[in-house]
Amino acid sequence: MKVIQVGIGGMGNAWLRAVQASPTVTYAGFVEVNPTIAADQAAKYGLDRSLIFPTLTDALAAVEADGVINVTPPQFHREVSLQALEAGIPVLSEKPLADTMAAAQDIVDAANRTGVLHMVAQNYRYSPPIQTLRRVLASEEFGTVGSVTVEFFRGPHFGGFREEMPYPLIIDMSIHHFDLMRFLLGRDPVSVYGRSWNPPWSWFKGDASAAVLLEFSGGITVSYDGSWCSLGRETPWNAHWRFECSRGVVSLVGDEVITQYTDREPVTVETVSLPRTGQAYLLDEFYQAVMHGVAPATTCQDNIKSLGIVFDVVQSFATGAVVGATA
Repeated sequence: MKVIQVGIGGMGNAWLRAVQASPTVTYAGFVEVNPTIAADQAAKYGLDRSLIFPTLTDALAAVEADGVINVTPPQFHREVSLQALEAGIPVLSEKPLADTMAAAQDIVDAANRTGVLHMVAQNYRYSPPIQTLRRVLASEEFGTVGSVTVEFFRGPHFGGFREEMPYPLIIDMSIHHFDLMRFLLGRDPVSVYGRSWNPPWSWFKGDASAAVLLEFSGGITVSYDGSWCSLGRETPWNAHWRFECSRGVVSLVGDEVITQYTDREPVTVETVSLPRTGQAYLLDEFYQAVMHGVAPATTCQDNIKSLGIVFDVVQSFATGAVVGATA
């Protein structure tokens, strides 16, 4: 299977490594608008400079591909994804699906109209700690989930578009955690309420801290507290999770799953072993979907529900009101 990667700097590095390590996926070409990045990455990864194009239009005219990996900033996801879908080429896109709900819906509509696959790279689903947590919850050994607490605190200095976003934590990062809520609970939210702020020391232009209360179907309440400008005691990227259940507590702390039945001692669960994780898993899932018709989990049709949480939360920030789920 041959793919065109659109965007080879920044997050593009992870995909360059994943494709170059893949036994089943190779490159047909690349798209990079910045000539300096194109030159640097060609030297770093040994890429054929003749296969690096300034636009997807140029790439599609010059090479044949089975898929497109869209690693552009969110505001360009719609443009790139629609061009590929209209050309009949499946898309594996970095998250978020798009930078607005209207743009995301345009992508979903195009995928439905053309019948061409579009899937979103929700790589956090495919790590050993999260898969271990999901298996414990799915076993129902600890009964029904009543409430969930999620804590996420980190202080990354990315530079670039993330530091200019209006709500960088929620739009660019929390999409992972909101998607994991749906993945781990097997449910969708019915309402959200939140507040955002930007600490005086923040290096982000937009609000980098937030507290959100989400009600999921079945009466499950999730409390989410996070910051992207924390100055110490950082959590893992997966966050810390605590599930209050009818027969005990299931937690993810420091990327370890810890369980405790009522009136018993806590137990650390052995972390599952996975043959592939993160981008490698998603790339293989994309390959299986395109070449063998195996339906992937994170299609745009499903992922728009995770993105819907993001923009419902943003609406709550703006209005100060409880917002009913739109996705």
